[in-house]
Amino acid sequence: MRNQENPKNPKNPDDRKYTPQHQWIKQAGAIGTIGITAFAQKQLTEVVFVELPEVGRSYAQGDLLCSVESVKAVSEVFCPVSGTIVSVNQELEEHPEHINQSPYDKGWIAQIKLKSPEELEDLMTAEEYQAFTQEREDG
Repeated sequence: MRNQENPKNPKNPDDRKYTPQHQWIKQAGAIGTIGITAFAQKQLTEVVFVELPEVGRSYAQGDLLCSVESVKAVSEVFCPVSGTIVSVNQELEEHPEHINQSPYDKGWIAQIKLKSPEELEDLMTAEEYQAFTQEREDG
């Protein structure tokens, strides 16, 4: 049963770290790609607008990065690590639905130059995040 996918709680990629606020970050050298998890996008339902962060702006871990608006609610996205935004996913301006359809690929939000890569150590692994979200589902 452990390896079976739970449709209520989809599998999270192992190559990322996760926050309790349902953001993910994938590190590639000094750059981290940030997005929201499948669990988060499912809670939001249909995403209709993404307010992207500003390229060149620096953030501390936990700072408000941007917001994601759905037909149901507006959700704040927090920066999982400290650093400076080096690029944003401009595609989301025309296609915010990428967050729903492909939260771990086409639905990425921003890329950040890591200031303190050791901050990643404080975040959850995919397995830890899976357990964390399962607790929320189970109530």
